[in-house]
Amino acid sequence: MGLYDRYLALKQRVHPGDPPAHVALVLTERDLLEQGAYNRLERVLRWVFDYGAERATVSVSVLDEAVVPTLDRELRAIDAPRQVAVRAPDDTDPVSAPVQVNVGLGGKGEFAAAVRSLAEEVDAGDLDPADVDEADVERRLVFPDEPDLLIKTGAERLSDFMIWQSVYSELYFTDVNWRDVRKRDYLRAVLDYQNRQRRFGR
Repeated sequence: MGLYDRYLALKQRVHPGDPPAHVALVLTERDLLEQGAYNRLERVLRWVFDYGAERATVSVSVLDEAVVPTLDRELRAIDAPRQVAVRAPDDTDPVSAPVQVNVGLGGKGEFAAAVRSLAEEVDAGDLDPADVDEADVERRLVFPDEPDLLIKTGAERLSDFMIWQSVYSELYFTDVNWRDVRKRDYLRAVLDYQNRQRRFGR
Protein backbone atom coordinates (compact mmCIF):
# COMPACT_ATOMS: atom_id res chain seq x y z
CA MET A 1 0.00 0.00 0.00
CA GLY A 2 1.39 3.39 -1.00
CA LEU A 3 1.99 6.31 1.33
CA TYR A 4 -1.16 8.13 0.17
CA ASP A 5 -3.26 5.01 0.70
CA ARG A 6 -1.87 4.63 4.22
CA TYR A 7 -2.68 8.28 4.91
CA LEU A 8 -6.28 7.80 3.78
CA ALA A 9 -6.62 4.59 5.78
CA LEU A 10 -5.41 6.32 8.94
CA LYS A 11 -7.68 9.30 8.29
CA GLN A 12 -10.64 6.96 7.89
CA ARG A 13 -9.89 5.00 11.06
CA VAL A 14 -9.59 8.11 13.29
CA HIS A 15 -12.58 9.87 11.73
CA PRO A 16 -15.28 10.55 14.35
CA GLY A 17 -18.03 9.57 11.94
CA ASP A 18 -19.20 5.97 11.72
CA PRO A 19 -18.29 4.05 8.57
CA PRO A 20 -21.11 2.54 6.52
CA ALA A 21 -22.33 -0.74 7.99
CA HIS A 22 -23.80 -1.91 4.67
CA VAL A 23 -22.12 -1.06 1.36
CA ALA A 24 -23.70 -1.68 -2.04
CA LEU A 25 -21.63 -1.86 -5.24
CA VAL A 26 -23.41 -1.32 -8.56
CA LEU A 27 -21.68 -3.00 -11.50
CA THR A 28 -22.54 -3.89 -15.06
CA GLU A 29 -22.00 -7.14 -16.91
CA ARG A 30 -19.31 -5.36 -18.94
CA ASP A 31 -17.41 -4.59 -15.74
CA LEU A 32 -17.23 -8.29 -14.87
CA LEU A 33 -16.40 -9.46 -18.38
CA GLU A 34 -13.09 -7.60 -18.33
CA GLN A 35 -9.89 -9.43 -17.49
CA GLY A 36 -9.17 -9.60 -13.77
CA ALA A 37 -12.62 -8.29 -12.80
CA TYR A 38 -13.36 -11.03 -10.26
CA ASN A 39 -10.00 -10.62 -8.55
CA ARG A 40 -10.77 -6.93 -8.26
CA LEU A 41 -14.16 -7.71 -6.76
CA GLU A 42 -12.52 -9.96 -4.18
CA ARG A 43 -10.12 -7.15 -3.24
CA VAL A 44 -12.86 -4.53 -3.00
CA LEU A 45 -14.97 -6.81 -0.80
CA ARG A 46 -12.00 -7.24 1.53
CA TRP A 47 -11.68 -3.46 1.76
CA VAL A 48 -15.40 -3.19 2.51
CA PHE A 49 -15.03 -5.36 5.60
CA ASP A 50 -11.55 -4.10 6.54
CA TYR A 51 -12.91 -0.57 6.84
CA GLY A 52 -15.91 -1.15 9.04
CA ALA A 53 -18.77 -2.65 7.06
CA GLU A 54 -20.72 -5.67 8.27
CA ARG A 55 -22.60 -6.37 5.04
CA ALA A 56 -22.05 -5.92 1.31
CA THR A 57 -24.43 -6.16 -1.61
CA VAL A 58 -23.19 -6.41 -5.19
CA SER A 59 -25.63 -5.69 -7.99
CA VAL A 60 -24.78 -6.68 -11.54
CA SER A 61 -27.08 -5.18 -14.16
CA VAL A 62 -27.42 -7.43 -17.19
CA LEU A 63 -28.27 -6.45 -20.76
CA ASP A 64 -27.55 -9.79 -22.40
CA GLU A 65 -29.31 -12.67 -20.63
CA ALA A 66 -26.96 -15.12 -22.38
CA VAL A 67 -24.12 -14.10 -20.05
CA VAL A 68 -26.07 -14.76 -16.85
CA PRO A 69 -24.93 -18.40 -16.44
CA THR A 70 -21.29 -17.36 -16.79
CA LEU A 71 -21.65 -14.47 -14.35
CA ASP A 72 -23.56 -16.68 -11.92
CA ARG A 73 -20.90 -19.41 -11.99
CA GLU A 74 -17.99 -17.02 -11.58
CA LEU A 75 -19.62 -15.01 -8.81
CA ARG A 76 -20.40 -18.14 -6.81
CA ALA A 77 -16.69 -19.02 -6.99
CA ILE A 78 -15.27 -15.73 -5.70
CA ASP A 79 -13.06 -15.85 -2.65
CA ALA A 80 -14.85 -13.30 -0.48
CA PRO A 81 -13.98 -12.48 3.16
CA ARG A 82 -17.50 -13.50 4.27
CA GLN A 83 -20.16 -15.99 3.22
CA VAL A 84 -21.59 -15.19 -0.22
CA ALA A 85 -25.17 -15.72 -1.40
CA VAL A 86 -25.78 -15.22 -5.11
CA ARG A 87 -29.23 -14.51 -6.45
CA ALA A 88 -29.74 -15.06 -10.19
CA PRO A 89 -33.01 -14.19 -12.00
CA ASP A 90 -34.40 -17.74 -11.82
CA ASP A 91 -33.86 -18.10 -8.07
CA THR A 92 -36.91 -17.68 -5.87
CA ASP A 93 -35.59 -17.53 -2.30
CA PRO A 94 -34.65 -14.29 -0.53
CA VAL A 95 -30.94 -13.71 -0.12
CA SER A 96 -29.39 -13.72 3.35
CA ALA A 97 -25.61 -13.63 3.85
CA PRO A 98 -22.96 -11.03 4.77
CA VAL A 99 -22.16 -10.73 1.04
CA GLN A 100 -25.25 -10.65 -1.17
CA VAL A 101 -24.87 -10.75 -4.94
CA ASN A 102 -27.68 -9.90 -7.34
CA VAL A 103 -27.31 -10.92 -10.97
CA GLY A 104 -29.81 -9.27 -13.28
CA LEU A 105 -32.74 -8.86 -10.89
CA GLY A 106 -34.11 -5.37 -11.40
CA GLY A 107 -35.56 -3.26 -8.62
CA LYS A 108 -38.80 -2.74 -10.51
CA GLY A 109 -39.26 -6.48 -10.90
CA GLU A 110 -38.46 -7.10 -7.25
CA PHE A 111 -40.97 -4.46 -6.12
CA ALA A 112 -43.64 -5.73 -8.53
CA ALA A 113 -43.22 -9.26 -7.15
CA ALA A 114 -43.66 -7.97 -3.60
CA VAL A 115 -46.83 -6.10 -4.55
CA ARG A 116 -48.13 -9.15 -6.41
CA SER A 117 -47.57 -11.30 -3.31
CA LEU A 118 -49.49 -8.80 -1.20
CA ALA A 119 -52.35 -8.70 -3.73
CA GLU A 120 -52.61 -12.49 -3.71
CA GLU A 121 -52.88 -12.54 0.09
CA VAL A 122 -55.53 -9.83 0.01
CA ASP A 123 -57.43 -11.74 -2.67
CA ALA A 124 -57.28 -14.92 -0.58
CA GLY A 125 -58.67 -13.06 2.42
CA ASP A 126 -55.49 -13.52 4.45
CA LEU A 127 -54.65 -9.82 4.57
CA ASP A 128 -56.75 -6.69 5.04
CA PRO A 129 -55.69 -3.95 2.57
CA ALA A 130 -56.09 -1.37 5.32
CA ASP A 131 -53.41 -3.15 7.35
CA VAL A 132 -50.74 -3.14 4.63
CA ASP A 133 -47.73 -1.02 5.60
CA GLU A 134 -44.08 -0.56 4.65
CA ALA A 135 -43.00 -3.53 6.73
CA ASP A 136 -45.28 -5.83 4.71
CA VAL A 137 -43.56 -4.75 1.50
CA GLU A 138 -40.07 -5.07 3.00
CA ARG A 139 -40.70 -8.60 4.23
CA ARG A 140 -41.40 -9.66 0.64
CA LEU A 141 -38.30 -8.13 -0.95
CA VAL A 142 -35.49 -10.39 -2.12
CA PHE A 143 -32.91 -7.99 -0.65
CA PRO A 144 -34.51 -6.70 2.56
CA ASP A 145 -31.53 -4.76 3.93
CA GLU A 146 -31.09 -1.04 3.22
CA PRO A 147 -27.54 -0.04 2.19
CA ASP A 148 -25.95 2.89 3.99
CA LEU A 149 -23.60 3.67 1.11
CA LEU A 150 -24.17 2.87 -2.56
CA ILE A 151 -21.14 3.16 -4.85
CA LYS A 152 -21.42 3.44 -8.63
CA THR A 153 -18.25 3.42 -10.72
CA GLY A 154 -17.76 4.76 -14.22
CA ALA A 155 -20.67 7.18 -14.57
CA GLU A 156 -23.35 9.12 -12.72
CA ARG A 157 -26.13 6.74 -13.68
CA LEU A 158 -27.93 4.23 -11.51
CA SER A 159 -29.20 0.95 -12.82
CA ASP A 160 -32.59 -0.52 -11.90
CA PHE A 161 -31.32 -1.61 -8.48
CA MET A 162 -32.83 -1.74 -4.98
CA ILE A 163 -35.36 0.99 -5.72
CA TRP A 164 -37.14 0.60 -2.39
CA GLN A 165 -34.12 -0.15 -0.22
CA SER A 166 -31.83 2.65 -1.41
CA VAL A 167 -34.27 5.54 -1.01
CA TYR A 168 -32.31 6.86 2.01
CA SER A 169 -28.89 5.51 1.02
CA GLU A 170 -25.96 7.84 0.54
CA LEU A 171 -24.98 7.71 -3.15
CA TYR A 172 -21.36 7.98 -4.25
CA PHE A 173 -20.41 8.30 -7.92
CA THR A 174 -16.85 8.08 -9.19
CA ASP A 175 -15.49 8.57 -12.71
CA VAL A 176 -13.06 5.72 -12.10
CA ASN A 177 -14.03 2.64 -14.08
CA TRP A 178 -14.43 -0.64 -12.23
CA ARG A 179 -11.27 -2.14 -13.78
CA ASP A 180 -9.23 0.76 -12.34
CA VAL A 181 -10.67 0.95 -8.80
CA ARG A 182 -7.93 1.20 -6.18
CA LYS A 183 -7.99 1.11 -2.40
CA ARG A 184 -7.70 4.91 -2.35
CA ASP A 185 -10.89 5.17 -4.44
CA TYR A 186 -12.80 3.03 -1.96
CA LEU A 187 -11.38 4.95 1.02
CA ARG A 188 -12.43 8.24 -0.60
CA ALA A 189 -15.98 6.90 -0.85
CA VAL A 190 -16.00 5.87 2.81
CA LEU A 191 -14.56 9.20 3.96
CA ASP A 192 -17.11 11.06 1.85
CA TYR A 193 -19.83 9.05 3.59
CA GLN A 194 -18.38 9.78 7.03
CA ASN A 195 -18.32 13.50 6.27
CA ARG A 196 -22.00 13.61 5.37
CA GLN A 197 -24.88 14.32 7.72
CA ARG A 198 -27.53 11.72 7.00
CA ARG A 199 -31.09 13.06 7.02
CA PHE A 200 -33.11 10.00 5.94
CA GLY A 201 -35.45 12.14 3.85
CA ARG A 202 -35.96 14.83 6.47
